[in-house]
Amino acid sequence: MPLQFNPVKIFAGSGTKDLASKIAEEYGKPLGNVTLSKFSDGEFQPSFDESVRGCDVFLVQSTYQPSDNLMELLLMVDAARRASAHYITAVVPYYGLARQDRKDKPRVAIGAKLVANLLKAAGIHRIMTMDLHAAQIQGFFDIPVDHLDGAVIFVPYIKSLGLENLTIASPDMGGSYRARTFAKFFNAEVVICDKRRKRANEIESMSIIGDVTGQDIVLIDDICDTAGTLAKAAALIMENGAKSVRAVCTHPVLSGKAYETVENSMLEELIVTDTIPLRRESPKIKQLSTAKLFAKAIASVNEYGSISELFRV
Repeated sequence: MPLQFNPVKIFAGSGTKDLASKIAEEYGKPLGNVTLSKFSDGEFQPSFDESVRGCDVFLVQSTYQPSDNLMELLLMVDAARRASAHYITAVVPYYGLARQDRKDKPRVAIGAKLVANLLKAAGIHRIMTMDLHAAQIQGFFDIPVDHLDGAVIFVPYIKSLGLENLTIASPDMGGSYRARTFAKFFNAEVVICDKRRKRANEIESMSIIGDVTGQDIVLIDDICDTAGTLAKAAALIMENGAKSVRAVCTHPVLSGKAYETVENSMLEELIVTDTIPLRRESPKIKQLSTAKLFAKAIASVNEYGSISELFRV
């Protein structure tokens, strides 16, 4: 007897509507209708405008500026569970609070674990995300995690640039593994920018480990927040004789004066995805879509297929 697949319904949180619409279009289904009722004191209540009974429900919401977006996602999960959805997957392209993945000083929260607990308690059966700040965050969940790799999107674009002397760089020591993994797609060398911070979002000093002379450098990172690290790394790389420098970052948080920082930097371009919507266009920022990748992953989950092929570049 052939497998019977449950009907799929894809819904968007208010923070990720554009991406969710593209995912639904790539999947071949219209985006489901959700109403977000707001009260004068700031309270809000999402509600589905169609039945989800017996359906595989995929709720698309990135949790940047996490408080409201996360709360909205939790309420949508709870609503779907109470409406008898068969299987609920939280599609969280950008997993907020992921930088709080351990106790790096006394008396602090582990925010990434707390979010995992909240999502599980709300009633999700699975989570789908991309380029977690630390891959081990997958272990915070006792349910299946589909951790998609942004390299599948970035590598073809970098190859299309035809850079003759490509070298991959990490903007800090913590990202060295990510840079080395990315470099394998090109059989390229890796250099590392060693930075020391005074405090969060403020760099005291930076030095380069490796030779960048005459090289076309591509900096690899998962999150671009204030862009200060990337701008400083780009300047240092060019001062040390590089031919060009650009950066690849999956999640364009781009807070504060990040747009101005990027535009005034030595970066030729900053290549990002649409896991977080851009606040405005910039001549130096190139945005690539994740919609097709997420749509394929949704199809694989619904049809009980493997997602291994989605990691092939």
